[in-house]
Amino acid sequence: MQQEYREIDTMTFREAAAELDGIVRMLESNTMELEDTLQAYERGVKLIAALQKRLTEAEQKVDVLMGELSGQKEDQLRDTTLS
Repeated sequence: MQQEYREIDTMTFREAAAELDGIVRMLESNTMELEDTLQAYERGVKLIAALQKRLTEAEQKVDVLMGELSGQKEDQLRDTTLS
């Protein structure tokens, strides 16, 4: 049973996570043939890698934004008046 999969890069995070969840359920059911199990497992590994990459990128983006926010607070607290 050769299954056609969408390109992971075209999927939203939620779609990829849902597909991974479906693969896990299929694998846990123990109803698949060996070849299909290996194919599904390989797809799951690719999905996990893509999801982890997206999470890392999102975390880095949040860190940058938090750094910018932190910098703005410091600018507001700094006394820049000439006495």
